[in-house]
Amino acid sequence: MTRHTIFNHDIMVCTNESVTGNHLYCGRVLGLTEPEDIIQLNPDLKSQWNIITEHYGRIGLSHSKNAIWDVSLRILEDYPDYDISLFFFGNTTSKVDCDEDLFRKLDCDWFNVVKFMNSKNNFIQLAQQLGVSVPRTFCFENKAAIKDLSDFPYPCYFKTAISVNGVGISRCENPQQLSLILKTFPNEIPLQIQEEVVACSFLNVQYSVEASKLQRLAITSQILNDCTHIGNCYPSEHQPWETVESIAEWMAQRGMKQIFAFDVAVVEDATQTRYLPIECNPRFNGASYPTGIANKLNITNWRCENFKTRYCSLENLDFSDIEFNPQTNTGVVIVNWGAILVGKLGILLAGTDEQQNELRTVLKQRL
Repeated sequence: MTRHTIFNHDIMVCTNESVTGNHLYCGRVLGLTEPEDIIQLNPDLKSQWNIITEHYGRIGLSHSKNAIWDVSLRILEDYPDYDISLFFFGNTTSKVDCDEDLFRKLDCDWFNVVKFMNSKNNFIQLAQQLGVSVPRTFCFENKAAIKDLSDFPYPCYFKTAISVNGVGISRCENPQQLSLILKTFPNEIPLQIQEEVVACSFLNVQYSVEASKLQRLAITSQILNDCTHIGNCYPSEHQPWETVESIAEWMAQRGMKQIFAFDVAVVEDATQTRYLPIECNPRFNGASYPTGIANKLNITNWRCENFKTRYCSLENLDFSDIEFNPQTNTGVVIVNWGAILVGKLGILLAGTDEQQNELRTVLKQRL
């Protein structure tokens, strides 16, 4: 008997609430679902449902027809015969409708490995144990353990061991700047000090564990606007799977499931290219959704970017002449559709680099 899946990709259990519209991002996973699956969505997205499903129907992208307009995690318990897909298999915030006991009950091993790897300190220490080269990093249980600020390389990055959306990360040019940050930092929170890596680019290295088997999923290059991540492109000229494979295998052996990824810095000098893992995201991430959609539609060249728009409903947009065409393997696919309600969209551009640039130009004019 074929098992189906209930998808709840609400990111409010693992996000910074100050970011406008984060509660709408649960819709991104729709393109990864199949007709018999169930998807939990924020009720605010109801107004866009017919338009996005018509778009997916025209481009040949299968999706769930069974929406539950409630993102409560307790609903998962009503579907014991369904597999579960969550954005993050755990709880990193206190504002959530269930505690850790639910995740332990659902899958204790999966929960434990996610919780362990979600700590930047644990990631660095595990990488060092496995012989994986990482940036020079100092890990501390709390700020009281720091004795001499002159011990660190400058510039450096101050990071809380557990953070989301870049919150709790600061660049320090000198000991004086680091001292100012530490003065207001809570006493009991683990942290790390990491040397600045001068990278020419950053990669997202995605894996998936299905039926206990580790699979390489995709390596994408991150699209950055200054230091802000705004998208990903595929394929990447860099393919350093071996850099993080031992960590991925360690996670799979201990019960990790579904999709997870590593951020890897690409450092080039006159003689060699080095790949330095920065952290692990033991969960779905921004690159996971376009990757999954591209795989379903057999798209081999794409970029996915976050755009701003003056409109607040999909009904105001006409992409009919530039929608993805399975015959030509080019065109646009709306990925993060719910965010239109706050003037944002995540859109995949399929085609050659030249075709992607042409599509982007047209999009910018219409948004």
